[in-house]
Amino acid sequence: MIRFGTGGWRAVIGDEFTRANIQRVALALARRMKREGVQERGLCIGYDRRFLSRESAIWFSEVMAAEEIRLFFVNLAAPTPQIMFTVRHMGLPYGAAVTASHNPAIYNGIKLFTRGGRDATEDVTDAIGREANALADGEIRTMSFEDALACGRVQFIDPRDAYLDSIMEKIDMEAIRARRPRIVLDPMYGVSLTGLMTILFTARCDVDVINDRHDAFFGGHLPAPNPETLRDLQGSVADHHADIGIATDGDADRLGIIDERGRYVTANEVLVLLYYYLLKYKGWKGPAVRNIATTHMLDRVAAAFGEACYEVPVGFKHISSAMDAHDALIGGESSGGLTVRGHISGKDGLYAASLLVEMVCVTRKPLSRLLRELSDEFGACYMAEYDWALTEKSRERIHRQIMLERSLPDFGIEVERVSYLDGCKVYFRQGWIIVRFSGTEPRVRIFAEMPTRERANRLVAQMAAFVGLPFEEK
Repeated sequence: MIRFGTGGWRAVIGDEFTRANIQRVALALARRMKREGVQERGLCIGYDRRFLSRESAIWFSEVMAAEEIRLFFVNLAAPTPQIMFTVRHMGLPYGAAVTASHNPAIYNGIKLFTRGGRDATEDVTDAIGREANALADGEIRTMSFEDALACGRVQFIDPRDAYLDSIMEKIDMEAIRARRPRIVLDPMYGVSLTGLMTILFTARCDVDVINDRHDAFFGGHLPAPNPETLRDLQGSVADHHADIGIATDGDADRLGIIDERGRYVTANEVLVLLYYYLLKYKGWKGPAVRNIATTHMLDRVAAAFGEACYEVPVGFKHISSAMDAHDALIGGESSGGLTVRGHISGKDGLYAASLLVEMVCVTRKPLSRLLRELSDEFGACYMAEYDWALTEKSRERIHRQIMLERSLPDFGIEVERVSYLDGCKVYFRQGWIIVRFSGTEPRVRIFAEMPTRERANRLVAQMAAFVGLPFEEK
């Protein structure tokens, strides 16, 4: 079965991620484009460095060519945000990227984008998934990739310069040149290196790089920037006396940051820091948008500057929609994705990294000092984040207990309200806890935020015990 989640369709290679299923998705999208009368305008497709990504993009293209859909093929492994930018830049009705983002190496997948370079909404992906699952093998026609190139139905393109220029136009490159910061990059064996090196070298930064070779197994680690996977980057920042360490996930739409002291800066802190910088130091205006599992510190910063902060379900398409609806300045999530008004309507690790470098150079303050400035002004928030792999049986049990029966443990503190917008989120006067199922993997996540780390961990321990999950404090 083809199942689209919050980050597109992702599946284990050779299990559900197969040539036949890729072709089914392509045919379902081709038929949708024909019904809408946009087949002549076409779509673009790109791919990352995962195993079978390029081959999968070719299989996808061969179906599109047989269906007489014009297709623009990005012929080098590219960041997902570059594909989103290209959809918008070329005025295309659709786009696709072959990637499983930060999932383990045994996964691959396809993200779909619609007009303006947006993540496809659930009504679009649900409809494509249903149609793809209903197709029989005999309905699928293909044209060889070579023939499709020869007749012009598939055209190679290289949109990298336009994409990088669009980022550099929004960044204070002169401020960076004046400071010449030392930076360590960790592309995590993914696709961000060429783009980030181009931006940073143009700004005259001193750059060192780790984990830059092509490795479909991501060095044996999860290609997600977190404290466990960025230990090499922490050591390199210390060894090179760098001002900042920057990592991006497998398809470069998320980032992880190490400060000049070698400390991991959480995705929540990065989001709040950038919002604070845009409001206080650049004098920009506008509310913020965050998903339901992201820090409420963003709300405090917004309120201090007379702005609002809007909460949406997990899935960046919800953030993008709310940003449009409220003309928001920034939108982001606790997993490391964010965007800023005026850029693409999706998360972009290259743009966020460039803006962070600008922030350090413009303020002339190291990251650790800026974080202290935040906590001195707005207080402390600590996030405890835990997740567990699930069997189908355990998932059904927890879903019934939390979402259907709506049972909750006795937390020992007053509950202000409970939301079932996306999972189960319990709000307290000084914090919150959420239980929700991953939209990309068979996992359940429990996050809690409180004024101290101990209180946040205690909430998670209580909830984990209530739903029968083992808990070991990090």
